[in-house]
Amino acid sequence: MYKLTLIARYLVKRRITHFAMAAVTLCVFAVMVVMTVMTGLVGDFKKRNHAFFGDCIIGTESLVGFPYYEEFMARAEGTGLVEGISPVVKSYAILNADTGYEDNVELLGLDPVRHSRATSFGRTLYFHPDRVEKAFEPMYDPNAPGCVLGIDRILQRDARGRYVHYDRPFQIGLALTCFPLTAKGALAEAATTLVRTKRFLYSDNSHSGIARVDTDYVYISLDEAQGLCMAGEEKRVTALHVKFRPGVGLEEGCRRMADLWRQFRSDKATAPHGVLLDTVSVQSWRTYRRATVAPMEQEQLLLSLMFVLVGVTTVFVVFVVFYMIVNSKRKDIGVLKSVGASNTSVLALFQGFAFGIGAIGAGAGVLFAWLFLSRINAIEEWLYRNFNFQIWDRSIYVIGDIPSRVEFPVLAVIVSCAILACLFGALVPSYLAVRLRPVETLHAGRP
Repeated sequence: MYKLTLIARYLVKRRITHFAMAAVTLCVFAVMVVMTVMTGLVGDFKKRNHAFFGDCIIGTESLVGFPYYEEFMARAEGTGLVEGISPVVKSYAILNADTGYEDNVELLGLDPVRHSRATSFGRTLYFHPDRVEKAFEPMYDPNAPGCVLGIDRILQRDARGRYVHYDRPFQIGLALTCFPLTAKGALAEAATTLVRTKRFLYSDNSHSGIARVDTDYVYISLDEAQGLCMAGEEKRVTALHVKFRPGVGLEEGCRRMADLWRQFRSDKATAPHGVLLDTVSVQSWRTYRRATVAPMEQEQLLLSLMFVLVGVTTVFVVFVVFYMIVNSKRKDIGVLKSVGASNTSVLALFQGFAFGIGAIGAGAGVLFAWLFLSRINAIEEWLYRNFNFQIWDRSIYVIGDIPSRVEFPVLAVIVSCAILACLFGALVPSYLAVRLRPVETLHAGRP
């Protein structure tokens, strides 16, 4: 009981302990705010990529593509693993608008209904989110072929990340020019013009929330893409996007899809152009998008390591504070030992004192951080409205509200590390207090 009394008195009456608590509070506040925002950004980015590309991608880097995809889709759907599977043609094209605008784009040919079952494509549409089958039907000419543009290719964002939409898509004609390839990888029109061109009308825009996708992608129907990019009697695609049924784990589903693909490739080894199946790989969305997702995860890791250094600073602050307290309380320690307090009791006293500093400081830091995060978007809005200052320019970064949802695992790790840092920082001074001899401490300062 006396230990709790002494700990409480030290926490309340020793002003230097307030300095240690303030250091812990500031450290926890900074780490919690930054890690909450960064964790939210990375988590949201991965969630968008996962939703937009599906669970598993069976595809090839070759623009030639691969045949017999319809047979494989039938096999995959018969396994009971698949909730949705979508064939896709991915290629490159030159886009020429009626307005004179010209640019290189990434072309994606797909069946909007099938693709919306396997991915979040349907939810990214603005004019047809509930009627994805009409995504490629222009409102002002339903009989003409339509195309969907990445939203950043057709609309501008303001500094707050808002797009100005209209009741109907603009009436714009867009010509897409591609180089069609045969199954052997040769140019199909080598004897004539080398290219195929077709005119489309702008029918919708897609807002995936992924910067490069919303800037570079143009979507047309699967049949139109095969006509523009593929030549030959056999239909070919460059990828199959798969969504697994609920309860099927990502790794398990990808492994079983890979086994199924190996068997299918073996069965088609002697079929015409069956060699094209050898270039196909089966990847989870994480592997497929690793070039995009990995840099953000590395930034998150580096940021975490930087805040480890902040924690080390806290350890030194606590060490200095406890070293000064031990020196100023030598007689108190001597009295405790002279009345029978053991070394273990003295060590427990100072470690309990360190725990109190860590717990109170971490609790205050969590409280202030939670209050700040709950108002962070309102604060940023006020700064932008009054001082034209913005943490993230929404016209550059793909972000809506700043993430402010505190994750319990992150909170638990931060608080635990703060308390452990205090215990570790107080360890050496506590050991020095244990080694003090009662006679020396009680006679210290006497003539």
